[in-house]
Amino acid sequence: QVQLVESGGGLVQAGGSLRLSCAASGRSFSSAAMGWFRQAPGKKCEFVAHINWNGASPDYADSVKGRFTISRDNAKNTVYLQMNSLKPEDTAVYYCAADRIWGSSVDEPSSYRYWGQGTQVTVSS
Repeated sequence: QVQLVESGGGLVQAGGSLRLSCAASGRSFSSAAMGWFRQAPGKKCEFVAHINWNGASPDYADSVKGRFTISRDNAKNTVYLQMNSLKPEDTAVYYCAADRIWGSSVDEPSSYRYWGQGTQVTVSS
């Protein structure tokens, strides 16, 4: 059974940093593209970042570009999201998504086959 478990969320002041982790189990995702999405209360799910199997040419939402960095460790079957210079508008539940369908859009939730349960990130002003 495939399972994605996010961790690393929490409460941080504006300008601070957090590092999210997404540990996968049940199968290897070393050849799969992975992503991070987020959803704030009352808003729809929003793309944050995407990474190919080899870590090359990551994609980012404009709202996080230059502040967030996505990376992966295939040996650990884990993907990370380093979040710096956090803003109150980054407050959301952050979700890990795995195994993007080949040829599909990196920023569409429907492109990914597996999802984690999410981790809350709250940024205070």
